[in-house]
Amino acid sequence: MGLRRPPKCWIFRAAVTLILVMAAAPWLVVHPTPAFAQEESARPRTIFGLLFGRRDRATERQPESTTRSRARPSASASAAAAPEPEAVEKLPNARVVLVVGDFLADGLAEGLTTAYAQSPGVRIVARANGSSGFVRDDYYDWQSELGPILDEEKPAIVVFMIGSNDRQQLVVDETREKVRSEKWTEEYTRRVENIAKQVRDRNLPLFWVGLPSFKSSSMSTDMLAFNDIYRTVTENVGGEFIDIWDGFVDENGAFSSVGPDMNGQRVRLRGSDGINLTRAGKRKVAFYVERPLNRVLGPAVGSGVASLGPNDFVPMLIEPEQIPDITRTNPIALGGAELDGGESLLGAGRMVPPREARTLVEKLAVEGIAPPAHAGRADDFSTPPYAATPQASPASTETTTAISD
Repeated sequence: MGLRRPPKCWIFRAAVTLILVMAAAPWLVVHPTPAFAQEESARPRTIFGLLFGRRDRATERQPESTTRSRARPSASASAAAAPEPEAVEKLPNARVVLVVGDFLADGLAEGLTTAYAQSPGVRIVARANGSSGFVRDDYYDWQSELGPILDEEKPAIVVFMIGSNDRQQLVVDETREKVRSEKWTEEYTRRVENIAKQVRDRNLPLFWVGLPSFKSSSMSTDMLAFNDIYRTVTENVGGEFIDIWDGFVDENGAFSSVGPDMNGQRVRLRGSDGINLTRAGKRKVAFYVERPLNRVLGPAVGSGVASLGPNDFVPMLIEPEQIPDITRTNPIALGGAELDGGESLLGAGRMVPPREARTLVEKLAVEGIAPPAHAGRADDFSTPPYAATPQASPASTETTTAISD
């Protein structure tokens, strides 16, 4: 028996199927899915690709790995990856710097801990309450809590940073007052004064750190008003206000989440919410506080100090009564000393009396008397004028001969 030929219908169906597949192939190439495109790019398309596909893929991926290995980290990444200094053991009588306030004060304490990690004579103690403030005394009352904290920690210096949670209504005489209204401001100022006096009544130096700007423009406006209250109250009791506002705004004075760190490198200082501080931001706030702290701590900030004596610390700042009264200085009257309430001009007692002129030049400069002119000289203006030589006869003066016809 001979081989049977396939029926014509089967050949027709196979041809139609092949035509449909070839028609659909371009559509699959033009409209690939992302996963399909990545898969298709990795497949070999020729006989050489089938034989040497792995070597080709290895060769194509080599430049990518080389490029990645040569990539250098940015300045901000290098700054963020910088290791913290190793903390040394603190002395038993190390000076305690007490940091109190809200969540910003907690970040400040973290930055100060890094700053004084290698100073055995300085210990940073944080007693902050993140959600606290001066308005909600029902949540946390700083007026009654601060005293026991000072008695317990026995600090050498107190650093306050608070106020970011105080944009709330304040109850005054059983009435809720709006933020920054007249009665709200009076009551809030009274509470700040009470806190500052508790510190200064114990003869402790007080540093009050101002608030930075925030992403919300209305919040930043309130922070500026709060800073004015903190500055006025702190300086009135003999403390020192530390302004950090310019360190967290751009060149136009607007809020900026990025900026230079303490080393001048441009890094992110604030979180994405525009409120919290990053690690670099906390260190920058601490950088503002370091200089005034070092001035008061004295030799205690040294990294190689082995012991501290009683005189290695300046416990007091300038008292309010020691600040000299600055009065207006009257202008100096050029017409006479008596017009300004004095009897003589400044330096008149040290003036050397003039001596008698001796030479002709001195007489001319001091007394205004010119020396007598020499007879016959151009500066001889005497009357009648002096004739140096007798007048010659007219005949003797003729130098030419008249020509006559």
